[in-house]
Amino acid sequence: DLPINFRELLDEHQISLRRRFEQAVEGTEEGESRTLLNRIYTELYITEGLREEVHTHHEVGQLETAYKASRLRDAPIKNKDILKALPGQHASIRVVLTSGVAGAGKSFSVQKFILDWAEGLENQDIHAVVPLSFREVNLIGDEQHSLLSLIQLFHPTFQKIPTEQLELCKMLLVFDGLDESRLFLDFNNSQVVSDVTQKTSISLLLTNLIQGHLLPSALVWITSRPAAASQIPPSCVDRLTEVRGFNDAQKEEYFRRRFTDENMSNRILSHIRNSRSLYIMCEVPVFCWITTVVLEHMLTTEHRGELPSTLTDMYSHFLVVQTKRKKKYQQEHEVGPQELVEGDKEVLLKLGNLAFDNLEKGNIMFYQEDLEKCSLDVIEASVYSGVCTEIFRRECEIFQKPVYSFVHLSIQEFLAAVYMFHCYINRNNEFLIRVLEKSLQSRTGHLDLFVRFLHGLSVESNQKILGSLLGRTNKKQKNVQAVIQRMKKITIKMSPDRGINIFHCLMEMQDRLVHREIQEFLKSENRSEKKLSDIHCSALAYMLQMSDEVLDELDLNRYNATGLQPAAPEPHAVLLSLLGGSLGEEK
Repeated sequence: DLPINFRELLDEHQISLRRRFEQAVEGTEEGESRTLLNRIYTELYITEGLREEVHTHHEVGQLETAYKASRLRDAPIKNKDILKALPGQHASIRVVLTSGVAGAGKSFSVQKFILDWAEGLENQDIHAVVPLSFREVNLIGDEQHSLLSLIQLFHPTFQKIPTEQLELCKMLLVFDGLDESRLFLDFNNSQVVSDVTQKTSISLLLTNLIQGHLLPSALVWITSRPAAASQIPPSCVDRLTEVRGFNDAQKEEYFRRRFTDENMSNRILSHIRNSRSLYIMCEVPVFCWITTVVLEHMLTTEHRGELPSTLTDMYSHFLVVQTKRKKKYQQEHEVGPQELVEGDKEVLLKLGNLAFDNLEKGNIMFYQEDLEKCSLDVIEASVYSGVCTEIFRRECEIFQKPVYSFVHLSIQEFLAAVYMFHCYINRNNEFLIRVLEKSLQSRTGHLDLFVRFLHGLSVESNQKILGSLLGRTNKKQKNVQAVIQRMKKITIKMSPDRGINIFHCLMEMQDRLVHREIQEFLKSENRSEKKLSDIHCSALAYMLQMSDEVLDELDLNRYNATGLQPAAPEPHAVLLSLLGGSLGEEK
């Protein structure tokens, strides 16, 4: 039993957390009304364990390659049970690492867990939950702290608790957003810190806490995007979980709740289902919002063109829709995409500069000094364009220091591609090939979506949508066709999964020849006589993963793969590698 005065202080802490976490911002605009979290929260799809591709694929690729396999091998776990041993598990769980792509709902799952605890509904065996987001920890920079002073800085109630009583309680420390951290976690540093009052670097505090040297009685829960999660050695983690976002039923529920007009929701759902890449991207709740913004605008105006079917097309329309919103100096007049005023272009390109400069570094959270490097004045920018409140968030955190971020990583990647395309527009399209080749050499594929957007922007229809933002585009499509032909002949050494992104780039450039050839191949009765190149293998693997159809027979050993590089594996090995061995289960 805890001393009465200690219990009262913990009750005070619990009340403060309930007040802090009971509301959530619905929407992205500054000043947007807040609503009760329990009113809008939809249970997220969480699984135990990590898929193999989280360390080798871009986050969008993880969604795509896992789409089919997820129906076969998932081990779902409820958010409230994240720290509990499952039936048949006897080992205690002290450190939990939760991974998930950007926008999948990691922070919402943390907020829901803490709120349920603070309201006395779940996990009442835990005496104190102490949330410490990395975006807040970033703000104290290189300051030296003890674990005690760090907790007290962000949760002043603990200033009243005697140090010796800390180890009496069962405490959960929640570190949300490891991918947003600018700390370097060195688990090879042999310096041991075991005293909660010893001051040292924040990085050393965290590594010793995770390793169990510091406050070993405490539970630790860390959330992160997949690439950053690899910083923590598996030996230090007792449970790995993954937040998957929305499953198919939840996607449909989102769109039906979003529109009171049933006809509108049916039209949108029908369109999304017909584009597998868009439908799969809707596993990410933020992408559902992007989709509704674009399609609602297009279906309720006098738009007569085709609805977006590629990612570049969708994001190009999204950017234009945002620039047409809430322009204070335009009154009721809406400009067309070709009429972007100079202020809009300037702001968007500065945002693109910020996005591009930080993409390679892996930074997704920005501070005032980052904006100043790009000459970006967010206060001025908000007057010119809706993008600064709709896709670029300003959050006032602790110490009243603002923190900025794009509402989703894919928006950062798209604006980075717009900026790079603008910078190179007066040259030829050779740079597309150079960027593609560089991305193919990446082990994690961290540039894959950026490269897909770049190639999509070379298409004339997308250039028309963005108009003058891209500068004086070369409308001679023979340059684009030359790039397409070179892409199909790239001979640099690459892993099979990297080849899938070449196929994606071709689709973004609206070159559907490979797609049609694979469709003809699958329908052919004499498949063994058909020749498969490496790009065909990648396309075939991707299409098998995305398709809901089941082939009666697919003997990979019978394929003629003369198009493959001499040193490449046999086609069946390439395909099985790409399919993750799931083909047999679907046969």
